[in-house]
Amino acid sequence: MKFRDGMWLTAEGMRVEYAEDVYNITQTEKGLSLLCPTRKITRRGDTLNLSTLTIDIEVATDGIISLETTHWAGAAVKGPHFDIFPDRQPKIEPQVKKGDGGTTLSAGALSATIHPDQHTFDVRFHSTDGSKALTSLLGRSVGLAYSPAPSNPMQTGDMRDFKHCIFTQTTLGVGESVHGLGERFGAFNKVGQSISLWNADGGTSSDQAYKNVSFWLSSRGYGVFIDTPGKVDLEVGSERCSRVQTSVEGQRLKWYIIYGPTPKDVLRRYSLLLGKPSMVPSWSFGLWLSTSFTTNYDEATVNSFLEGMKERDTQVDVFHYDCFWMKAFTWTDFVFDSERFPDPQAQISRLKKSGLVKKVCVWINPYIAQHGAAFKTAAEKGYLLKRKNGDIWQWDLWQAGMGLVDFTNPDAVKWFVECLNRLFDQGVDCIKTDFGERVPTLDVEWFDTSLDAHKMHNYYAFLYNKVVYEALQARYGTSEAVLFARSACAGTQRFPLVWGGDCESTPEAMAESVRGGLGLGMCGYAFWSNDIGGFEGYPAPWIYKRWVAFGLLCSHSRLHGSSSYRVPWTIDNDDTSAEGCSCTLAKWTALKARLMPYLYAQSTKAVENGWPLSLRAMCLEFPEDQTSWYLDRQFMIGDSLLAAPIFDESGEVEFYLPKGKWTSFFTNQIREGPGFFREKHGFGSLPLYVRENTVLVLGKDGVKGAVYDYNEDVEICLYQVRHGASTDLVDNQGNAIGTLKMGSDGQLEGKGVLKGSCTTSDNGRGIDEACVKTIQWL
Repeated sequence: MKFRDGMWLTAEGMRVEYAEDVYNITQTEKGLSLLCPTRKITRRGDTLNLSTLTIDIEVATDGIISLETTHWAGAAVKGPHFDIFPDRQPKIEPQVKKGDGGTTLSAGALSATIHPDQHTFDVRFHSTDGSKALTSLLGRSVGLAYSPAPSNPMQTGDMRDFKHCIFTQTTLGVGESVHGLGERFGAFNKVGQSISLWNADGGTSSDQAYKNVSFWLSSRGYGVFIDTPGKVDLEVGSERCSRVQTSVEGQRLKWYIIYGPTPKDVLRRYSLLLGKPSMVPSWSFGLWLSTSFTTNYDEATVNSFLEGMKERDTQVDVFHYDCFWMKAFTWTDFVFDSERFPDPQAQISRLKKSGLVKKVCVWINPYIAQHGAAFKTAAEKGYLLKRKNGDIWQWDLWQAGMGLVDFTNPDAVKWFVECLNRLFDQGVDCIKTDFGERVPTLDVEWFDTSLDAHKMHNYYAFLYNKVVYEALQARYGTSEAVLFARSACAGTQRFPLVWGGDCESTPEAMAESVRGGLGLGMCGYAFWSNDIGGFEGYPAPWIYKRWVAFGLLCSHSRLHGSSSYRVPWTIDNDDTSAEGCSCTLAKWTALKARLMPYLYAQSTKAVENGWPLSLRAMCLEFPEDQTSWYLDRQFMIGDSLLAAPIFDESGEVEFYLPKGKWTSFFTNQIREGPGFFREKHGFGSLPLYVRENTVLVLGKDGVKGAVYDYNEDVEICLYQVRHGASTDLVDNQGNAIGTLKMGSDGQLEGKGVLKGSCTTSDNGRGIDEACVKTIQWL
């Protein structure tokens, strides 16, 4: 939302007032409270007939300071509220120091300094040691706005016809870039963009987002979390080119500034504030295969898919039944279509016993169709959202006459979990929690009447996913729960995992998905997936194969489409050549299986620190390299592997390597960065480079599926290792087994915990010469 018409004019229909003075600074238990009139006070009469803004600056914990701006303090503070410090809040005493340079509040490594001159509005955030300036609130940077503009102060006695906003504008430094704000599919660097944080079902080719997260990360070593689940409007260098404007409708705006100094440090602190991602089971890293959406399928179809994959040497670890496991017009009633699946429990049991699949997933959404078996019960017992007149809220968009489960009602939650438990009894292991974005805000009243319907719009995704995730935990164990969620808001990273929504089957959409995954990873989401081959449309064989390579290098990998299947033989008329879809899928699935010792060990670090596993933006690992902040067509997998998907039919690709030596995973050839490079690849490879000083542990060649003994018959690959180079070893439950470390004598320490026949490759790994021949350096 813009409040001005250029530099000099207020936007038409707006009245804008700014904090002009710091009239009084009061020390509080947690920090400082600033009384800021909206004009400079030079005499007593100036204190009359004007607005004031109260700015409370408080210590949250080491490296985190909150700032809350309030106009009218009597306005009700309605929920829902984000779950701040859900595990624990590390305590730290605020330190206040007054001197010639102003009043400084310190929270460990982070400080805020208020200018000593009352008439100079200037609040600067910086490292406590003075080594780093972060951002500031300068003149005309904090304010309130009315729309339409009242012509007389008396009019504000009745606010029903006025919109009231609070805004702040933090400075944006020269060359500073801004990232995050959820899973957004436009430009990776948000500078220059107008962004509204409001969950919507808009696909991947628009400015809408399924997962709006009110957190952004700056290239200057800090992040900002905006503490409201309501709609937030941001002008990131788009109203004033040198500022990031944050505005909300209401009387209060609160945000936290989080200091690094590195971006990984920022995410680590952010994960304390909003919660760490939970660990996911190792089986979830294997290949997921879906029925697709509107395709025609039954038990025979499912069996043919899985048997066909086995015949083509591809192990499927998870099979997913999409919407039509239920009858049309009944979603979600939790009942298998008896005509197509007469005995789902027996079928699921047979699939697992056959070894064709380890786990089974089904699709649900929080909407209850009028014609489904669940609607009558939910309606009669008050489990659905209601209109203010007492009617159940319904519409015909998506499902005819559908209602929305009211997760603020404890009895509705209990009923919903009972429905899920019946699915678990039938052998379902994980849940795709689809939708949850289209949540009404007008003329509705939640069971918990203390809640603001406007704020519930985004926050609903948190409640929905939390209920299902905790139901899975209760049934299967704390670290065995897995979602496949589409909607999210801040905090939902605690309930993994999420996927990128509805993308088209084009290279442009694949690039959109990469940008979305990178951005969400900058918001503390450890695990992410996307629809391999694209959801909408019919992928050309080359797109499918390039997407397979990209998708199998994401933390989680699923084949899923809309109106067409994604089993490989339907894409290219069952081309059985080495470059066909089936062989390409088999190669990449096998590669991911071999990477599991590395991936699962890296996962434990990711959840502990709030870092993305994959896709991990280059700037998280190389923040001092300015180029890394603009790279949106490549990513890191953990801290040691770099991948660059291929978007061109020719197989040509350009990518960037930061400073240091990088070894091609496929050829063992070494390149030295920094610099851009060009290569041409067949379908069995892409630029996958190993960082120098890496000890990489691979599972044995030929292993099938994601679950096996990660410490038996492994290949240990050394890449320009120096004394102290190390890697952690975990088992397939995520338990720490030991550490491999390069000793001062050049010998690898810690191998005693490994089992079977383990080999060590001193200069990379054992390579496939046939694959090498398909790669050209350009």
